[in-house]
Amino acid sequence: MNFPRFGYFGLAALAACGKAEDKTGKDSVLATVKQPPDSLVLTSGTGSEVWLTLAREAKGADGVACVERGLEVRRGASRVKVPLLYTGNVPVLLNDSTIRAILWTQCTPGDPYLVNLRNGRPVRDRPKAAR
Repeated sequence: MNFPRFGYFGLAALAACGKAEDKTGKDSVLATVKQPPDSLVLTSGTGSEVWLTLAREAKGADGVACVERGLEVRRGASRVKVPLLYTGNVPVLLNDSTIRAILWTQCTPGDPYLVNLRNGRPVRDRPKAAR
């Protein structure tokens, strides 16, 4: 059969329109999580609020699933997402400008981070060396 060039492209495009299979499976850590409502977890003396916002489902080494939540700092109409920090517990207010939050990965608590409430920047909290 002799198809014009656009005929081959048309057949290829038509073939690409088929139904794609989900290869992630039901046990995938990247499974879609029904987003729970945002939750206010603490308020500083200066009015900064810390909210649990985004959610991701994870699975620990023991196979038990959990939901890890992202953090957002709000003050009035301002909303600042804390980048790359998901946690499974409530952060602790250290002072009016800083909280301590534990980074969770695969349902396992990891390093603590100090989060600046003014700009949302997390910095790993390194323990002070004993003298």
